[in-house]
Amino acid sequence: MVQSAVGFHTFASRRCVSRKLVSVELDSENAACARPVNALRLCVAALLIAVLGACASVPERNPLAQWHGSPNYGPRRAQLIVLHHTEMDNAEGALRVLSAGDGERRVSAHYLIDADGRLYQLVSEQDRAWHAGAGSWGGIEDLNSASIGIELDNDGSAPFAEAQIQTLLRLLRDITQRLAIPPQLIVGHGDIAPTRKHDPSALFPWSRLAEAGFGLWPRAERAAAPAGFDRWAALRTIGYDLRDPAAAQRAFHRHYRGQDSEGWLDGDEEILFDLQRQLMAMPAGTGATANPP
Repeated sequence: MVQSAVGFHTFASRRCVSRKLVSVELDSENAACARPVNALRLCVAALLIAVLGACASVPERNPLAQWHGSPNYGPRRAQLIVLHHTEMDNAEGALRVLSAGDGERRVSAHYLIDADGRLYQLVSEQDRAWHAGAGSWGGIEDLNSASIGIELDNDGSAPFAEAQIQTLLRLLRDITQRLAIPPQLIVGHGDIAPTRKHDPSALFPWSRLAEAGFGLWPRAERAAAPAGFDRWAALRTIGYDLRDPAAAQRAFHRHYRGQDSEGWLDGDEEILFDLQRQLMAMPAGTGATANPP
């Protein structure tokens, strides 16, 4: 596979318009004004340098990752993070698919983490990768425009490697801090598209992420749900699309109970009540349905 060097891309040439300072000619009668005018020129020059510097400081590529560019993207702003597994035999094959620029199946993701923990970036975080497809979360329909997509090298039948999870935790910490994404807003592809997707699989260690402060997860000490508690309404509050209730229920069990199952399980009500309480306690404007900045 071809891997290019990691680095920062300067946006000054793309987003900032260079300006020339107009020289001021002073004749002998205006010589007394020379010092004030020169001071003004220096101030203007300093301001332009600051503006250009600010534009150049926006990184297109994450220095934590090896860049493996994909042409399949468009501009957007991120509100949440969606995790996937590749359902392929190896990372090399996944990279080929995610960076192919032709054919009917044009897909991509912002990042891919292989089983050894190596991190690849395929699309800038500022751009809209094509990873989520049709789905919904918390009322958001265009998930590609609202999310960062992270693919994990895993065929869906094996546990996720420790090195891979360690890299994922570092990446989540980096992304959530830089982009101000609430750490609770980390979901699976199967959560946002429960009728057609099941990744990451029931083997994914969501509890490990929760221990590190990522994702919405039930607390060890939980209060009992009140009488008349509506489990379906709680599922909707968390973010699940209930147009197919059974599919949403399976996705919930895969994420929070580690199993693909239909029908309510013992303990579901208590877990849903606790998750709902955590979401309601989040500051206004930080949920998945908040408008992007």
